[in-house]
Amino acid sequence: MSGAAILDRFLDACAQAGVATQLSGEQSLAPAVLLEIAAEHWGLAASVARRMELRWSALWADPHADRNEVFCLLEGAGEYLLLRTEIGLDEALPSHASIYAAADRPERHARDMLGLAFTDAPDERRWTRHRAWPENHFPLRDEAAGSEIEGTPTPADSEYPFVSAQGAGVVEIPVGPIHAGIIEPGHFRFQAIGEVVLNLELHLGYVHKGIEKIARGRDADGLARLAARVSGDSCVAHAWAACQAIERATGTEVPARALWLRAVMAERERIANHLGDIGAICNDVGFAFAQYQMTRLKEDFVRESNNAFGHRFMMDRVVCGGVSVDLSGDAANSMIEQANDMASEVEQIIDIIEDAESLEDRLMTTGRLTPE
Repeated sequence: MSGAAILDRFLDACAQAGVATQLSGEQSLAPAVLLEIAAEHWGLAASVARRMELRWSALWADPHADRNEVFCLLEGAGEYLLLRTEIGLDEALPSHASIYAAADRPERHARDMLGLAFTDAPDERRWTRHRAWPENHFPLRDEAAGSEIEGTPTPADSEYPFVSAQGAGVVEIPVGPIHAGIIEPGHFRFQAIGEVVLNLELHLGYVHKGIEKIARGRDADGLARLAARVSGDSCVAHAWAACQAIERATGTEVPARALWLRAVMAERERIANHLGDIGAICNDVGFAFAQYQMTRLKEDFVRESNNAFGHRFMMDRVVCGGVSVDLSGDAANSMIEQANDMASEVEQIIDIIEDAESLEDRLMTTGRLTPE
């Protein structure tokens, strides 16, 4: 089904459901098509999208002095519909979270950061809101300044209302937010009976950096540099996403070679992360050998990235309009040789992993989520 067919079907379905929609006069957001939705029909539009089996992709909002501009991105068959509505600062939107589970945390984030209100939301708890912020302080609003809370001790977040479970044999296990490893702070609350986990709940946001706030007002190069620093293991992915958004907004064409080099860097970043994560997963269940070997291979891999692109994590190599470094033939050949050698080594390590019965008992079928 083509994008035009999806748009036509969505408009027809909205009309039948009584949803007030209008094709926006601003259509500079290709490949997305922008649709204006009446605020009171925001939830009904999501119901129409769900019946059409469109994927709910994202929600965000732009604050203004007297209103909030709210966006929702839907996807179907590789085509995108961008819904937009406006509400006053004291008005509420129907929640999408009871229709699309994926909307829960983005809506809670928008409520915490912007003060957006949602009616019929299945979860009213805060998500990324720190105890350091006063109740009426919304960090992403234009009038919100960060300096007023800097340097003051943050109260312990001991009253967060985690989901609880009771019954014979139920054990509640709190993990974090301080961890022995190098992961960022996060609290994980388990309820378990023996090895069976009844419920796992995450409470994150302890090191909220304010990226959304400090991104405002930057030029294109500054925004790309900021995106590359959101997370060190995803420098290429985040910078590419930021640059792609800017390039589409400005109609900038990226040279074919630059796109290929971005793809090579993104793939090297993905492989390095997978090497590290496979080792870390094994180490988490007591199989340290795999972590030693995978960490060694990852280190070799990022060193080769440094030789080829001048930085272990290829930071600031993806820039608006292209890339900041070319790839020599010798470097390309070296990367190919390394990839072939590493494939053989990884295969041997995987054979050892799959031969460890205690490891398989801990990992196979664990955490499997069926489509249902």
